[in-house]
Amino acid sequence: MPNRHGTVYMDSIGKMDKTPDSVIREEVRALSAYHVPDSRGMVKLDAMENPYGLPAELRAQIGELAAAAGLNRYPDPVAGLLKSRLAATMNVPEGMELLLGNGSDELIQILALAVSRPGAVLMSVEPSFVMFKMVATFTGMRYIGVPLTASFDLDAQRMRAAIEAHQPALTFIAYPNNPTGNLFDVQAVHAVIEACPGLVVVDEAYHVFAQKSFLSELGRYPNLLVMRTLSKLGLAGLRLGMLIGRSNWLRELDKLRLPYNVNVLTQTLAAHLLAREDVLRAQARAILDERARLTAALSALPALIAYPSEANFILFRVPDANAVFAGLHTRGVLIKNLNGSHPSLADCLRVTVGTPEENARFLSALRESLRQAA
Repeated sequence: MPNRHGTVYMDSIGKMDKTPDSVIREEVRALSAYHVPDSRGMVKLDAMENPYGLPAELRAQIGELAAAAGLNRYPDPVAGLLKSRLAATMNVPEGMELLLGNGSDELIQILALAVSRPGAVLMSVEPSFVMFKMVATFTGMRYIGVPLTASFDLDAQRMRAAIEAHQPALTFIAYPNNPTGNLFDVQAVHAVIEACPGLVVVDEAYHVFAQKSFLSELGRYPNLLVMRTLSKLGLAGLRLGMLIGRSNWLRELDKLRLPYNVNVLTQTLAAHLLAREDVLRAQARAILDERARLTAALSALPALIAYPSEANFILFRVPDANAVFAGLHTRGVLIKNLNGSHPSLADCLRVTVGTPEENARFLSALRESLRQAA
């Protein structure tokens, strides 16, 4: 550690003080670890998960597949069968390829590592997915967050000015956006892709609910990739994310992918379940029906603002978010408290769309919590 003269203390054998303060980068020590709250015994509506389990028939099939999987062997390093199933399921345009990751988070980190150099900028909008900023810090990049408008739209003029000023090497646009739930204006996103000097990644984690995509634009823009995940489709436990785009990009990014990053069970089970896409799509339709009902119920509550959503969650604002969140927690319902995470999210909460029973319990607990906080 530094002495009073500012020099680093060296022990008797000439080594630095063996503490995190002297070894771990200052910007990493300043971070807080990604926090996942304890949800045991709660109605869990905080993490944008599909609330429906698989039918008994499919559970039995995946049990047999898991039992027969070669756990003593390393997985297929390129996940060839799984990639083929994904390409067919998602209608990946001809000529485009896939790079798979252990969830989208790993892919975000690979992308940042690939372009990180002294002074390089990672850009996104704010508020948006927190991992964009966190990964920029992990990889030593400079992060620039461009504020959305008061109605959470993409501010095209402000975005263009930021791109011109900072020349980002990597830009992320979540579509729909998390945590706001809305789709940005298509032409505004096109303008961002065209203006950016570096790589632009459109994160379509909630595509199954929005049914809007930039996949068809991959052939139009040489600097565009699309990122997706199976987590919101009901397979969050498998941890599978994918980048879709031109081979010249994916070939370079694949050099940073750790060997065997998609495990045997994920490859086996995901490939099998994608063949039963009808089950997963039916669950998504049920979530959309519940989203409409939940939005209407929230909008009917006095002193509450529910924002339009194209995802499987709803952002809403209440007079005292901390008190309402605590009241919900006391009543056994866990949602996400966004108050304090960004100035534009003051007194905002986010609820994942659950089953009809979970949503009913949430609404009952919310009404009681609002009364108590008033």
